[in-house]
Amino acid sequence: MLERFYPDHEADSAYAIDYGGLYQAGYRGIIFDIDNTLVPHGAPADERAVALFERLHGLGYDTVLMSNNKEPRVKSFADQVNSRYLFKAGKPGREGYLRAMEQMQTERSNTLFVGDQLFTDVWGARRVGITSYLTRPIHPKEEIQIVLKRRLERIVLYFYHRQCKRNGKEITN
Repeated sequence: MLERFYPDHEADSAYAIDYGGLYQAGYRGIIFDIDNTLVPHGAPADERAVALFERLHGLGYDTVLMSNNKEPRVKSFADQVNSRYLFKAGKPGREGYLRAMEQMQTERSNTLFVGDQLFTDVWGARRVGITSYLTRPIHPKEEIQIVLKRRLERIVLYFYHRQCKRNGKEITN
């Protein structure tokens, strides 16, 4: 039952993923969450985020920022990193993920999702069959509703890591 929330992969950070290797493996589109995945909650794009998106676009990736936040927040960040975007995306609903793939003209098999939350980011990606990367949150300060979700996430991750050990899957963080 908890498997529906399990990520395909974990990474310490969105900045630590081997995007070059994934491109060689056939991936062409990446959907990113913004807050606490790329920058602390509410922060503008920093030099590291801008450099990451320049690198990704240079490799040949198309990108979409997908957030449940309002348009001014998402558009501002997207403009800074030169990416497509979806605001009020309704994660973990399937529609936002499908619209993002439509924008990038990618398929489930060559699209990645990178985010920091199991119950929105990862679950939504799994619901549509997209490979998911769960990252550690960038900053510990979060809104109360997210703090409560994090406690539940720890329980799910405990069972996920236990299953990984049983199956001999390497845990990356």
